[in-house]
Amino acid sequence: MKQRWWIGCGAVALTVPGLALTVPPVAGQSALAGYSLRVTSAGDGPVQPDEGLTLREAVELANGTLTPEQLSEAEQAFVQPLPTGQGSRIGFDLPAEQTTIALVDLLPEIIAPELVIDGTTQAGYDASAGLDPKFPPAPVVSLTVAEGSEVARGLTIAADGVTVRGLSLYGFRASDRATQTTPPADIFISALAPPVDSSPLSPALELFRLEDAEAAPRGVVVEQNWLGLPPDGEFPAVPSAFGVSVFNAVETIIRNNRIQNHDGSAIITGFRADGLQVSENAIIGNGLAGMPDAIRLEGAIASSAITDNLICANDGSGIYFFKTEGATQISGNAIQYNGRRFERAALYLMGNDHQLSDNFIGYQPGPGVAVTAYPLSLRNQIRGNRYAGLDGLSIDLNTQGNTGVQDFQKGDGPNPPRNSYHRRRETGNAAINAPEFDAYGFVTGAAEVTLTGTADPGTEVDLYRVAEEGFPYSPLSEPLGTVTASPEGTFSASLALPPGTRVSAIASDPEWGTSEPAPVAAVLAADGSLPELPVTPIELPNCAAPVPPPAPVEPPPPLEPLVLTVPRNIHFALDRSDISPESAVILDQIAEVMLEYPFLTVELHGHT
Repeated sequence: MKQRWWIGCGAVALTVPGLALTVPPVAGQSALAGYSLRVTSAGDGPVQPDEGLTLREAVELANGTLTPEQLSEAEQAFVQPLPTGQGSRIGFDLPAEQTTIALVDLLPEIIAPELVIDGTTQAGYDASAGLDPKFPPAPVVSLTVAEGSEVARGLTIAADGVTVRGLSLYGFRASDRATQTTPPADIFISALAPPVDSSPLSPALELFRLEDAEAAPRGVVVEQNWLGLPPDGEFPAVPSAFGVSVFNAVETIIRNNRIQNHDGSAIITGFRADGLQVSENAIIGNGLAGMPDAIRLEGAIASSAITDNLICANDGSGIYFFKTEGATQISGNAIQYNGRRFERAALYLMGNDHQLSDNFIGYQPGPGVAVTAYPLSLRNQIRGNRYAGLDGLSIDLNTQGNTGVQDFQKGDGPNPPRNSYHRRRETGNAAINAPEFDAYGFVTGAAEVTLTGTADPGTEVDLYRVAEEGFPYSPLSEPLGTVTASPEGTFSASLALPPGTRVSAIASDPEWGTSEPAPVAAVLAADGSLPELPVTPIELPNCAAPVPPPAPVEPPPPLEPLVLTVPRNIHFALDRSDISPESAVILDQIAEVMLEYPFLTVELHGHT
């Protein structure tokens, strides 16, 4: 193998026939110089001195693989040194009609720590146009693939603290091969990106330093971008394969992005994604022709969080876990209208200690949350969520007896009460029993109704109102309160609920997790009848971006006050009762005005 190494400009390049890899700086190498770089040319191609600075040249300058002295004088004017220790910044000053950068090949892997690529610096970007953090303003600068070219990745990041902001990226994919490529994506984050195609000439897997957690990029930020769609919001002619692929990185932050129209997942993890934070994104219409799940989590994901996102109209699950290591917090999300191509659970959990709270989960052709039994998944707390429009249970704990493909996509339905300790090793969340009400109907008292039932001893029982028709199970609509089961396994709750209300419950134990829901019970009137409650109109959620409020209508300017100056003393002919011709003309004018403005009152005086 032919190798070439150099040290001193902050980067090491390894050259193999047919393959170029760039290794991030390590201890002992000189620190990279920081520059303020202004991209003025939307062109792409080999680096060469000319009149404009391209994005490719800017990345190479930040990486230290290109020096300002290698640029033309015109290009050097767009490069300004920054104080020592400060990361480079790439801004944009493109001509107004040339803001689309069409790549002909992969951009250099970003190995410059703390680099900021900021599309919001381009003239015409309207930062005030965002009405919701999940729907950032439309970018002006877009990054895509040149016609006739194939580029698998838009940006490849291998350094700490890199920020990508305010760009549109779309069209990045790889065509079908005899063997699959490594994941193409709009943004790919890894300690050292594996080549798109594997071959006998590819470097050994150890070179990618997957086992070295310290080598993984830390603190990469992806924010305020449109991934998978151009600035005009139309469906692209060539969709991207994946949105953000966190292949091997820690503490990655993905926030305030619109991620849409991908053939595969909007966000996918690989070997390591510990500390991943996904917050306030609009993740809509992904999984169109490949991996169908909006967010697909694999590998190490300890201390990760998915919060306050809109996850809507994707083709598979909203969030899907597959053989993950570590726990995730999932809260405050609207997960709705997913499963358009595959009838999957809205959330499919695999692993231990995940926490799901305060989410809306609805309109899914499958259960709300499915917890797998293989690998055994324990202590998953699923509390405080609201559900609607499900084809299955709100929470479904799978058993090992069901291991078909469908069982790793949906659920297997209600479980019978646990009758053996061995069931704990065969069922998701250790087969914690669902609560059981003592009756299907409870007669209300003067002001309250008392609900009683049984559950595993010491578990916390969350009571829910059920709004939809359906028996014996229906989506859990609204949390009502929590009681604790006694050591004997009984519970009781007194609630002010009108007759006709339908209720259910789930049980949670910190040692085992959360149960499936109880069969529905109803609150009966004092005479034992079940009245029908008035139907409350429901406003269905949607996936659309918020619409700007109509511009305020300015009231018309106030009319100027109408002032009439008329003679009031009418002269009659001398010693006669008829009006003189001169006065008649004046009276005709007064009559004309009064016909036009009938609300007027005119007092006339006459004299002779």
